Amino acid sequence: MLRERGLRLTPQRQLILEAVHELGHATPESVHNAVRERVAGVNITTVYRTLELLEELGLVNHTHLSHGSPTYHAAGEHQHVHLVCRSCGSIEEMDPAVLRPVCDQLLDERDFRVDVGHVSLFGVCGKCKESE
Repeated sequence: MLRERGLRLTPQRQLILEAVHELGHATPESVHNAVRERVAGVNITTVYRTLELLEELGLVNHTHLSHGSPTYHAAGEHQHVHLVCRSCGSIEEMDPAVLRPVCDQLLDERDFRVDVGHVSLFGVCGKCKESE
């Protein structure tokens, strides 16, 4: 896909893409750390720019799971809704069908299509609720 757009598949790009696949939900910082373990000299700016390029190409997607950096995951994975616990920080994935009634209503009433792959719901997980 990179070559089709006249771009090269550099070793850094390959390592960054591999890190996203291996880490699952990965922040730019966690990708940077994973890449640095394999090759020295890749800076955080390169990671950010490469993640943006990979998203433009449709190879990765991002979502916001906290107030910090976006979290990336490989494109082509099944779409899912993220459930983020504000107490312990755990992240669970949920079938997007749970939001189907809301998505259908938004489409009917506002002609708005929800990108479920970017949906994150924040709350308190069952484990944390029990310990409160």
